[in-house]
Amino acid sequence: MSNGSPGPTPGFLVWRLANKWRVAVDRAVAPLGLTHAQYAVAASLHGMQRAGERPSQRRLADHTGLEALYVSKLARALESAGLIERTRDPRDPRAVQLALTEQGQAVAQRAIVVVQELLEQLLEPLGGLDAPRTHAFTDELMTLLAVPIAPSVPNDESTQGATP
Repeated sequence: MSNGSPGPTPGFLVWRLANKWRVAVDRAVAPLGLTHAQYAVAASLHGMQRAGERPSQRRLADHTGLEALYVSKLARALESAGLIERTRDPRDPRAVQLALTEQGQAVAQRAIVVVQELLEQLLEPLGGLDAPRTHAFTDELMTLLAVPIAPSVPNDESTQGATP
């Protein structure tokens, strides 16, 4: 809460909504053997593969907004479960390309259906997935997501009191 605001701040509400969504997706995809983060990787990879792309871990990290190291960890877990293949990129031996296996495709498709049904349920108060309020809400979220985050500055004596 802020000093002048009688209610919760927008940041607090975004945080609460993100946590609510994460928990809901975790619960929805758990029967498929996935976590929310694994679902984000598998579903994104599914969409990218359908578009003809075989992304690197870095590209998938950029697409999902997850840290590259975290995507690597998730990819290893999904590989162990037989859902994705990790191979060296022939154009860049440092890069690892990802692809869903046949089993991974099937799990991703089932998970996408489950999460779409959940999304319909959670967006019902706005009129559902195709409602004008939902489209406006989506546009507002895209506006906020498009704002770059400034790099963090170490908290040392040379930066204290300095103004940008």
